[in-house]
Amino acid sequence: METEVLAPAAVLVLWSIVVLFWMAFTRLPAISKMGGLGKAKPGGRGQDLEGVLPDSVNWKAHNFTHLMEQPTLFYATVLILAVVGASALDVMLAWGYVILRVIHSLWQALINTVPVRFSLFLLSTACLIALAIHAAILTLGAN
Repeated sequence: METEVLAPAAVLVLWSIVVLFWMAFTRLPAISKMGGLGKAKPGGRGQDLEGVLPDSVNWKAHNFTHLMEQPTLFYATVLILAVVGASALDVMLAWGYVILRVIHSLWQALINTVPVRFSLFLLSTACLIALAIHAAILTLGAN
C-alpha cells in the first residue's frame, strides 16, 4: 500500500475539524446575543440561522458544509490510489487539492467574494479530476 498519498487526506480531516470548532466558536457567541441556545426552537437546525445571524458568522458554517461535500470524493480517490499505487504526481495533486481547499476555506470564511472563491474551487476540482482519472485508469487496467 502506498501510504504517502494518505497524508494530504489526514491533513484535510484535521482542517475540517478546525473549521468545525471555528464555526462553533463564532456561532455560539452570536447565538448568546440572541438569548442563547435555550431560546432555540425545538428541532432547529443550522440552516434556521440563515438570515438570523450575521452573514460573516454563517460563512464558517457554509464552509464546513462544503468540506463535507466534494472532499468525500477526494477521500475515496486517495484511498483507491493508496491501494493500487499512487505516483509522485498523485501525491503532488493530492497536496495541491488540500492546499487549495484550505485557502478556499479561509477565503470563504473571511472575505467570501465569489469570483475568487469559485476560482479556488475550480482549481481544486481540476486536481481532484486528475486524481480520479488516474485512479480509474489504474483500477480498470488492473483486470
